[in-house]
Amino acid sequence: MSFELNRKLAARRKPLPTAAKVDPVTAGIIRGALETICFEAATHLGRSASSPIINQSNERNASIIDAQGRLASGSIGTPHLTFVSQLTVRYGLDYVQEYDWGPGDVFLGNDPDCGGGHLPDYNVYAPVYDDHGELILVQALQAHQGDTGGKDPGGFTLEATDIFTEGLAIPCVKLVHRGEKRRDIIRLVERNNRFATFSGDLAAMISGVQMSVKRLQDLIRKWGPDVVKAAINHSIDHTEQRFREEVARWPDGSYEGTVYIDHDTLGTKDVKVHVTCTVQGDQLTVDLAGTDDRRELVGVWNTFANSRGYVMVQLAAMVDPGIVKNEGLFHAVDIRIPEGCIAQPPPNAPAALGSFHPACEITEAVAVALSKVVPGRCQPQVYKIGMPNAVIGFDQHGMWLDQGVDARSMDVSAVAGIDGWGSCPAALGNLLLSEAEDAELRFPVLNISREMTTDAGGPGRWRGQPGSLNVKKVLEPTMAMAWMVSAAHPLSGMCGGEDASPYLNHFEVGSPNERRIELTARAQLPAGAVIAYQHGGGAGFGSPLERDPEAVKEDVLDEYVSLEAARTRYGVVLTGTLENYDLAVDLAATLALREQMKSAKAAKAA
Repeated sequence: MSFELNRKLAARRKPLPTAAKVDPVTAGIIRGALETICFEAATHLGRSASSPIINQSNERNASIIDAQGRLASGSIGTPHLTFVSQLTVRYGLDYVQEYDWGPGDVFLGNDPDCGGGHLPDYNVYAPVYDDHGELILVQALQAHQGDTGGKDPGGFTLEATDIFTEGLAIPCVKLVHRGEKRRDIIRLVERNNRFATFSGDLAAMISGVQMSVKRLQDLIRKWGPDVVKAAINHSIDHTEQRFREEVARWPDGSYEGTVYIDHDTLGTKDVKVHVTCTVQGDQLTVDLAGTDDRRELVGVWNTFANSRGYVMVQLAAMVDPGIVKNEGLFHAVDIRIPEGCIAQPPPNAPAALGSFHPACEITEAVAVALSKVVPGRCQPQVYKIGMPNAVIGFDQHGMWLDQGVDARSMDVSAVAGIDGWGSCPAALGNLLLSEAEDAELRFPVLNISREMTTDAGGPGRWRGQPGSLNVKKVLEPTMAMAWMVSAAHPLSGMCGGEDASPYLNHFEVGSPNERRIELTARAQLPAGAVIAYQHGGGAGFGSPLERDPEAVKEDVLDEYVSLEAARTRYGVVLTGTLENYDLAVDLAATLALREQMKSAKAAKAA
């Protein structure tokens, strides 16, 4: 567990050894089969698990890693899980002899210092051998678990100073040996989790990879191991080639982006993430030098694997979406993360909250830097939520935890040509927001309001989606936890667009104890207490003074934008009233006002 281990895990791996040649059509057919198997594995987990964060919100992902440790294929899932899972598997592959790998085995890992993300992201994986006993592939399923057995329920400890406070760290452990469950190990893992339903979630992950192993064995028998290996090599090489072709069209130069986190969990302000993206021919280098490395920071440490994966999430969104997502992406980019900074902390640093911040600021900073290069695809589609507004209690079944993964609108930014649309940012892939009614059935919580907030979307030529005000009442005494950020530094507007609206959070609304959460909170709430959580909106793209005035009028009619903001932020003069539904654009007055606002802005800049 060291920086040296990170370098080893991230190092480029050799192609699979094979004498077979494969044509592009055959390689594409085999790639499609791998993607289908991944999709089936992720779907199996989503339908079999009992935790709402998995079976409702789809915070799970499947991937296939080849015998060299390269990402061969992934499912439609949560992108950052796709790009982190191979390092956990690589750790296991590097110790094949010590862990006694063989057919029928299933492993588990979650250790941030051994290739993992944060502790809640459990990675269950199983080797796939051909009929001659050669290791060809590894099927992995990664999912966010609701608890990790640490100091605080849910795995998020606001004041944690080491990983051991947050829960059980597992570099690699065998759950199934040659097809037989290791019940002692499984019960040990289950014992280190507060949820009674966790055993079902773990069983769903095990059965999901076992099902996929059988399908992959059938695929290998059909095509032969050499052809399958050749197809994987072809796909990875083609992805690298296509990515490099995209980069070669970008202008050479170095482009910088800086983004700040409001504060760490103890209140240290303006935690910095800095990225320099250098383009030289077909080579792209992403360097996080200049990112905060103060050792006294608390709660803002992201794992090396997560940081590496979050860089790639943004880069993959900035090139042709038809480029296949596999190890070839990493071959085409040199990602440099300074040792000891918050994006690659020293061993045993706590990392649970790092998957929110600075992980999201890393992708955002990459987008800011490359907005000068590929402005049409530069919007940071990330979530700026500080952490789940967790509400925790106990009943006859044990602990329950409402992590706030149900319906809301947040962080949906505009891109060139398209207003922010939907309820959560595109970078979350097929992560869904579960139904509020489902949460009310599971937990003693009543959802009072989920309304979008007028003027909560960042203005721009294309407008960010408004964030929603989430008001909920707890029906029993509960504990609530929160880490509030993205109030001072919300999502960045792009190419002249304005920043998103900030996050706000209030506990015990309407009572004498009502208070705004400025930093962190761990509070015992009485029955009937009300929480009001204003989710930040999405950021704008392009100058708001270039937005079609008729589109602004429609925004006002739809209550996305107020009459005042139409004038003061978009420079649009409207006649008529909302009450009579007879709003109309005064074009001459609008043009005059916009020219006046442009002149004032130019004078201020000078």
